[in-house]
Amino acid sequence: MPEKSKKQKRADKKAFLPNNKAFFKGLMPRSEYLSKIRIGEIDIPFMIIILVLLVFGVIMMYSASYAWAIKDNVAPDYYFKHQLVMAVAGLAIMMVIASKRFDYHILRNPAINLGFFVLCVILMLVVHIPEVGLSTAEANRWINLRVFSFQPSELMKLALIMLYANMMSANHSKMNSLKYGVMPYLGILVLVAGLTLAQRHLSATIIICAIAIAMLFLGGCNLKYFVPMCIAGLAGFALLVFILYQSGKFDYLNERIISWLFTFEPENKQIAWQTRNSLIAIGSGNVFGLGLGNSRQKFLYLPESKNDFVFSIVCEELGFFGAAVVIILFLMLIFRGFSIAGNAPDKFGMLLASGLVIQIGLQAMLNIAVVTNTIPNTGISLPFFSYGGSALIMQLAQMGIVLNISRQSIPSKERPDADDAAAELERKQVAEAKKTLGANAKVRRVNKGGR
Repeated sequence: MPEKSKKQKRADKKAFLPNNKAFFKGLMPRSEYLSKIRIGEIDIPFMIIILVLLVFGVIMMYSASYAWAIKDNVAPDYYFKHQLVMAVAGLAIMMVIASKRFDYHILRNPAINLGFFVLCVILMLVVHIPEVGLSTAEANRWINLRVFSFQPSELMKLALIMLYANMMSANHSKMNSLKYGVMPYLGILVLVAGLTLAQRHLSATIIICAIAIAMLFLGGCNLKYFVPMCIAGLAGFALLVFILYQSGKFDYLNERIISWLFTFEPENKQIAWQTRNSLIAIGSGNVFGLGLGNSRQKFLYLPESKNDFVFSIVCEELGFFGAAVVIILFLMLIFRGFSIAGNAPDKFGMLLASGLVIQIGLQAMLNIAVVTNTIPNTGISLPFFSYGGSALIMQLAQMGIVLNISRQSIPSKERPDADDAAAELERKQVAEAKKTLGANAKVRRVNKGGR
């Protein structure tokens, strides 16, 4: 066999994993198929959707925030500049993670996968230290690093998705059992949900539980365990919230439910102020809105207009048309993300991409449901739109992981299904058997002729 030329060797090198440095090789989990994965280009439609959502979100956040910036005695574009800086930083991180110099399989390394989860557990406990934790509205959810502050629960969402994806891909043949397919994941979820509830962060607890349930379903959890577990989990969660409410820890829940059910009752004007003004903003927008920048409710009528209720300003300024565009963009992101997950080269990539896309889609769905008073107010931000630098950077970093997975995707037309693979194997076995029979017949003829 002729020796390959230098040019051909370079081409072959580019066709395989680019992480040829010793550092990355040491981090990579040992797996036979890794040497055969092709590295291509990122999924351009998914990238475009992210960029459109980000640009749209930053513009709407600026429109919704400048009145509150003036009220807070800062420059009108103060919040906009801060969000823009974080968006640029997040984009840079996203492109580094999505590049050919990074490989998402590194996240399977125990030192990174399990280590990141343990770090997040520690950070979830650190928020309760007075000198470090930042308390808002009697809730300890933030860590204050002086330069910036962040919510460990945002990191925990990613840590949980990574840990679940790794465990399920490593034990996929045992996911049908109670011991390996339910109990370990349930134990981890109870720990994480307990830490989140201790922060009085009910919305994050709901999202984390929903992500865990969705990943268990995608991971192949046996339905005879999965369905009773979901029913028992919902009942247990409701009971726990009731107990905490009776203890005085979640006494604000009563006001949230009343403001949801009886929003426009005169006696509920104060506790339903946010929901009332959100619905007024949405109704004022009509079909095409009042025009970009022309919202009235953002002038101190609607609290948190730059954060959790920025979608109300979208509806008021751009109307039903603008709201529909936002919803369609998120649906396109989810659809394209699941397409990337479906074409991932391995189960870890499929579960990791699915979990990250589910998180973004779930947060968007719940935020819009809160803003439109479909569900009680739970304080969930709208991805790429709501003000918050650390959350935005995390969201873009997660999308970078999905883009990195898309580099290694195998198109559906090149992926044989189980029936095709079985038929091909059967054809090979038949051909091999015929070849063996032919060789035996030839030997018999030779022996017969010799006699």
